[in-house]
Amino acid sequence: MEGCFNPSAETVGMQDILGRARQVRLVIFDVDGVLTDGSLFLGDDGQEYKAFHSRDGHGMKMLQRTGVTLAIITGRTSEVVRTRMEHLGIPHVYQGQHDKLQAYRELKEILHLSDEQIAYVGDDVVDLPIMRRVGLSIAVADAHPLARHHSHWQTHSPGGRGAAREVCEFIMEAQDALDGMIELYL
Repeated sequence: MEGCFNPSAETVGMQDILGRARQVRLVIFDVDGVLTDGSLFLGDDGQEYKAFHSRDGHGMKMLQRTGVTLAIITGRTSEVVRTRMEHLGIPHVYQGQHDKLQAYRELKEILHLSDEQIAYVGDDVVDLPIMRRVGLSIAVADAHPLARHHSHWQTHSPGGRGAAREVCEFIMEAQDALDGMIELYL
């Protein structure tokens, strides 16, 4: 019919993703490959080192100020991760989780949230059990193809290089909170 608006599948898809982002009350991040670039630096003494992007951390702090809770579920255990998350004020940190789904279920129960209220950011096949359940699954730009395939949305930035900041700003924008956060700096 002439004159009728017929939105493209891409527009409809983005509206669905924004709708999912509006419902988010908890964002769970993986660490290696998401908050870092996936590189593992090991010293001769066995000490593990990781590099985190400072803008990712600031985005995470801003998102928390809007009332969205943040959590970490990671397969590895590292004192560096504990320290970094403590500095960011992230209260829910699950390390050494070989079965990430178990930690996810526990966190969901503790916070009394539904799957639709949770976003998960991952990069590899170990993240799929959670990614396939949450209301908003996000893969970083350089994620494994299966993680990208099972995500609702993908960042433009790779893991450890601004992807977490992009996620935080995307959710704040969808929830009409980004402009207010940016105003604090102007």
